[in-house]
Amino acid sequence: MTELALQRITIIGDGATGTLFGAIAANNGHFATLWGRRAEHIAALRRERENKLYLPGFSIPQPLQLTADDSVAFINCQLILCAVPTQFIRATLKRLAAHVPAGVPVISLAKGIENTTLLRPTEIIEQVWGPRPTVAIAGPAIAGEIASGLPASIVAATTDATLAQRAQDILSAANLRIYTNDDVIGVELAGATKNIIAVAAGILDGIHAGINAKASLLTRGLVEISRLGAAMGAKPLTFSGLAGLGDLATTCFSPGSRNRSFGQFIGQGLTRLQAMEKLSGIAEGVATTQSVVELARKYEVDMPITRCLHAVLFEGKKPAEGIAELMSRRQCHELQAAANSTSSSNGCT
Repeated sequence: MTELALQRITIIGDGATGTLFGAIAANNGHFATLWGRRAEHIAALRRERENKLYLPGFSIPQPLQLTADDSVAFINCQLILCAVPTQFIRATLKRLAAHVPAGVPVISLAKGIENTTLLRPTEIIEQVWGPRPTVAIAGPAIAGEIASGLPASIVAATTDATLAQRAQDILSAANLRIYTNDDVIGVELAGATKNIIAVAAGILDGIHAGINAKASLLTRGLVEISRLGAAMGAKPLTFSGLAGLGDLATTCFSPGSRNRSFGQFIGQGLTRLQAMEKLSGIAEGVATTQSVVELARKYEVDMPITRCLHAVLFEGKKPAEGIAELMSRRQCHELQAAANSTSSSNGCT
C-alpha cells in the first residue's frame, strides 16, 4: 500500500458495482461505507453479508460499513464513489447534497447519458454538487466475474494525475488492473454508447441472426459511436481501448450482460416493458439510446444502428424490419463509410 492508504470513502449505490468496489476499497485497508437508499436492503446486507439480489455468492467483507442513513454516510468523507444508474444520479445527489463535504472528489462508476440534459455522469455530479475533481471509470468490468476472482482491466479517466493515482491505489486488486486516461469525454461516452450496441446485439441473439451478423454489428457500431465521440471532442484512440472496444465486446457477448439480455428478450418477442421486468437490474442502454439519438441530431452525426434501435424500442418497428433497413443502405467503400461523420452521408455508413 502507498501513502494514499487509509482513506475515508463513501460508496453511493448498493447494486453489484457499488458492492464490489466498496469491498475492494475495504479490503485495501480503507475506511469504506456503502450507502443505499432502501433501509430494508441495507439491513439485509448487514445481516447476511451478501448482496443476494445483485451479487449473489460474494461475501461482503466485515470492514465494509453499511448504512441507509444519509447523515451518517459522509462523516469525515475524503472520497466518494458514485455507483448509481445514470438516470437516477441527479435525484440521488440532490437528496444527499446537504451531507456531502464541499470539494470532495468523486469517482463515477455509471455508464450512460442523462435523458433530460444529455449530460455525462461527471457533468451531472459537478452540476448538482458544485465544481470538484472527478474520475470516470469504464471498461470491461462484469462485477460477478471480478467478485469471483477472475482477472479484468479497466480505465480511470481524469485530467488530475494525482487523483488518477489515488483511484488506482484505492480500487486496484490482485485480479483488477487499472489504467489511467485523460480523455474523460471519450471514456464516458464509450462506456455509455457500448450499451446501445449491446442491446442491438442481444436482439440479434434473440432472433438467432448468427455470429456473422453480431460481429458486423460490433464493428459498424464502434464506427458510429467513434464518430459521435470525435464530434464531441473525444480522442479517437479511446474508442479502441478498454472503455471502447474492450467494454463493447464484453457487453455484447456476456451471457450476464443486462443490456444484451434485455435485447435478447426483445428479439424473442417481448415488449420493452416486459423485457425490463425480467431483469434484476437496469439496462442503461435503453434510456441511453434516447439520449444518443438526440446527441446525434445535435452534432449532425449519422448513427444508423442507434437510430434503428430507437425505432425498434420506441416506435414499434420490428427487429427484422430494422435489419432489412440497415442491410439495404447504399453500398460503399468501408473506410469511406468510417470517415462519413455527418447525417447527410447518403446512406453510406
